[in-house]
Order: sequence, then C-alpha cells, then structure tokens
Amino acid sequence: MNPHLTQLQPYPFQRLRDLFAGITPNPDLQPINLSIGEPKHATPQLIKDALVDNLAGLATYPTTIGLPALREAISAWIARRYNIAAPNPEKAILPVNGSREALFAFAQVIVDSNKSKPIVISPNPFYQIYEGAAFLAGAEPYFLNTLPETQHAMDFESVPMEILNRTQLVFVCSPGNPSGKVMSLTQWKTLFELSDKYNFVIAADECYSEIYFDEKTPPLGALQAASLLARSHANLIVFGSLSKRSNVPGMRSGFVAGDEKIIEKFTLYRTYHGCAMSPIVQAASIAAWNDEAHVIENRRLYAEKFNAVTPMLSKVLEVEMPDAAFYLWARSKESDTALAVKLYRDFNITVLPGSYLAREAHGENPGKNFIRMALVASLDECVEASNRIKTLL
Repeated sequence: MNPHLTQLQPYPFQRLRDLFAGITPNPDLQPINLSIGEPKHATPQLIKDALVDNLAGLATYPTTIGLPALREAISAWIARRYNIAAPNPEKAILPVNGSREALFAFAQVIVDSNKSKPIVISPNPFYQIYEGAAFLAGAEPYFLNTLPETQHAMDFESVPMEILNRTQLVFVCSPGNPSGKVMSLTQWKTLFELSDKYNFVIAADECYSEIYFDEKTPPLGALQAASLLARSHANLIVFGSLSKRSNVPGMRSGFVAGDEKIIEKFTLYRTYHGCAMSPIVQAASIAAWNDEAHVIENRRLYAEKFNAVTPMLSKVLEVEMPDAAFYLWARSKESDTALAVKLYRDFNITVLPGSYLAREAHGENPGKNFIRMALVASLDECVEASNRIKTLL
C-alpha cells in the first residue's frame, strides 16, 4: 500500500456524521441541510437537451484532449468573461472531469518528490483535496491561515524563505471556500513575483467564480490578473468548473487553462490516467459554456437568498456578505461543534463546523468557532433556517 495513505484524515462530512452519531434531530421540524456545497437550483433545460441529443457519443471512445469545439468554447468563454486574449485552444486548454479530480491529479504531476522535503502551500481553512493531493504526491502541506483580522487573505509575504525554497506548488482558491474572499490584483502581483523568484507553480481554483452579487463587478481571475500585469501564464494554471456555474454537479465537467508547457505534461499524465470526458458530457458542456442567460438567473437566485438571510443572521452571528460564492462563513461565541450539534438536535438544521475545514497551524485552528452555511436550499428553506437559528441564539 502507498504509505502516504496513512496521512489522510477523515473527510469533514465523515467527521460530521460521527459528531451526530446517536443524536435524533427534532422530528417536529423539516430538515434543512446547509452543510454541503451541492447546487440545488434546477439544471438548465439546454444542458439536458444537449445530453439527450448526443447519446450517439456512447459509441465512441473519448480523447484526453477533448473535442476541438469544446476547447474552443472554453477559450472563447475565458476571453469574454475576463476581457483578455483567448488562450490557445490547442495548447492552453484541457477539459477535465470537474475541478476536484483535476486538482488532485495536478499535484501528482507537479510535485517532484525526489527533491528534499517538497512543500505545497494551501490556504487554511481549505478544500480538503489540496491536503490529500499534497500528501499522496509525497509533499508536505504548509498552511497559511486566513483570518478575519486579515480579511481572510493569504499572507504570502509571511512565508519563511526556508519554506519558499522548498515550495513546488501553491493552491489558491478565489473566490474562497469557505470565506468567499476574492484575491485582489495586489495580492496576485505578490504571488506572481514570489513564483518568479522561487519557481513554484500556482494552481488557481476558480470553481466559484460565477457566483457573485453585482453583475457589473465579476470577481478578478488569475489569467485576468496576469493580463492586467502584462505577464505571461508561466507557472500558472487555472481550474474552472460547470458544477456551480450551471447547476450540474453530477455532470463532472470543467477545464484547466494556462501555461502551455504544463498543460502538455498534464495531458501526458492524464492520457495514462484514463480520465477523458465522455463525448456526451462534452456536447452538453459546449452548450453550457456558450450560454450566459442561465448563469445570470442562477446568480439572481443566490443574491435573493443572501440579501434575505445575511441581515437576519448578522443580528446573532458575526457574519457578512461574501465577495462571491454561495457560503456564509459565520463566527459564533461558542464552540462550532457544539453549535452544530444544537442546530441539528433542536432545530433539524445541518451546518458544517469550521474547525473541520481547517488544520491546527501556527498555534491555532482558523476555523474554530466558525460554521459554514451553504445557501443552496430554496429561498424559503434558507429564511426558515435563519429564523430557527435566531431563536436558538
């Protein structure tokens, strides 16, 4: 067995199940689940139609690089969304089966475990795949705590030189999970300069980029930041996804884009890994990337929920509107696990304790006394959950 498997910790939702073991939620109240970030809005009909219309794709093996039409659709979408030159669809774009598998596989390609004590830098709290990918690639995670006192930003300048000298990969998530924080151009400039100096690769997880609340100010993206700073995409790879943007978490469709030399090596790895996207899913993905109307409506639904719920909860929890994404990252005066148990037992509401999304680092767990609430349920359910929480607190 791979010895690194022993380093993997139980996933947050397994820990949540263990926390609730033996507890019976209040049967007089309908359950409301705010714990998992699984989109619940209706899948657009145009995507369903594209799936059905392309069932003939079952008869052919897919290629790792995907259909030219899909790569071209993704490239054109990137150009429209970020107002930048379209990446080369032949060399700078690669379809993937959702950002999760791609993020994990990417670390296996980038990390050279023959070098002494390789480091992968991650935000803390973080998407758990970052840590698992680092461990199984033979690297050591180094966590940068993202705290309210620093507006939940990663303080790259605080990383010791000894760590930077060993760093091979830096994961960033913007908009962030769980805080919803969007990196500024100044923060990107700092990170790019460190990448240039220490020659590490940046993996920019942008799976929440299309859930924001002001149509006039979409979140800044990594490729956009590079363009604004008049630099190339060297050592930069962006991860995009349809799951949240288009309400298709079960379709498993996304892309990587950026440094053409890295894309070439990642393509080689994935050819052997055997993770080509189904032709049917590729056809539906083309339809999704070429349409913005359903995405605008999706944002409207999320904005409606955030505008209704955030003022209610801010009266009893330390919480504010995020820059983007669909989470509320709320601080409580009591233990996050104790609050999660109370909400589940007394009010049949499931939230995720923030400490489960983080690790003890630099003397603290930055998720302690926070809860993450995913506003993926209906507006009525989100409002009902907020009213119940107000009653408890």
